[in-house]
Amino acid sequence: MSWQDYIDKQLLASRCVTKAAIAGHDGNLWAKSEGFEVSNVPLTKEIFFFEKTDILTSSGVTLAGNRYIYLSGTDRVIRAKLGKVGVHCMKTSQAVVVSLYEDPIQPQQAASVVEKLGDYLLSCGY
Repeated sequence: MSWQDYIDKQLLASRCVTKAAIAGHDGNLWAKSEGFEVSNVPLTKEIFFFEKTDILTSSGVTLAGNRYIYLSGTDRVIRAKLGKVGVHCMKTSQAVVVSLYEDPIQPQQAASVVEKLGDYLLSCGY
């Protein structure tokens, strides 16, 4: 399966994620959904924050030109929200899965889909 297939057939097809991207820890995009205007440099910066979530409390999470309010996170997961749009990201050993979801999608629905894919990528060494 290609990286784009993971975006299209696993994340977007679930209808629990409205936009998504997968990037390496170096910030290089492996795949992204159409219209999701993320770039390498901001992704590299945000990947760093998985280990520094205390910084996100004051600075928020910036994706595709929008700053989201940081809600919670761990060394593997970041959750943020801005109005009716939520962010759920999961870091694997080599990549990060970045997703946006919009009302009426519930945060738990997006989290389940993103973390399931993240766990699968981890099991494959990614």
